[in-house]
Amino acid sequence: MKPLSRSIHVGLLSTFAALMIATRFHHFGDVLHLPDASMAVFFLGGLYLRGHLPFVGLLALAVGIDWAAIELAGVSDFCVTPAYAFLLPAYAVLWYGGRAWAPRMRQDWRGLSGALLVALVCASLSFAISNGAFYWLGGRYPQPEWSQYSARVWQWGPLFVRTTLVYVASALLVHALALIARRRRAIGA
Repeated sequence: MKPLSRSIHVGLLSTFAALMIATRFHHFGDVLHLPDASMAVFFLGGLYLRGHLPFVGLLALAVGIDWAAIELAGVSDFCVTPAYAFLLPAYAVLWYGGRAWAPRMRQDWRGLSGALLVALVCASLSFAISNGAFYWLGGRYPQPEWSQYSARVWQWGPLFVRTTLVYVASALLVHALALIARRRRAIGA
């Protein structure tokens, strides 16, 4: 996949930031709120934006949103423990997984399908890092044990990974439709 023009790069970065702002306050979603898109934003950012600076900017935005939710909106700070620092490697797995796939992403269904498969692997690993850190280092479980942790992974993991894949698949569908439209214009020209 060739590098994006500056205007598309800025547009995508703005779109990803807006999506994170719109969804991050309500991590599980409900009838009125979409589920948190942060994991998908980091994967898609790595896939399309690739650079280190946008990663740092979106990471700072995520922390800023969490701060605002806790300090200004009164959302519980239940998840802010020493394990919160592990969001850096959890989001890095997504970003750099997308970035690693980007040069291999052909402009066809195989390239888009491969991106979705890479997103599945990265989202699973990212969840394992963030959830594992919270379970083992968060101080919420006085006597952590593997069986309880495994049960929690099976309880919450599929939800987080599925949510990420729905957002990524939606973005890849838009990508595919844009490719189809461009090819039709080229044929008609």
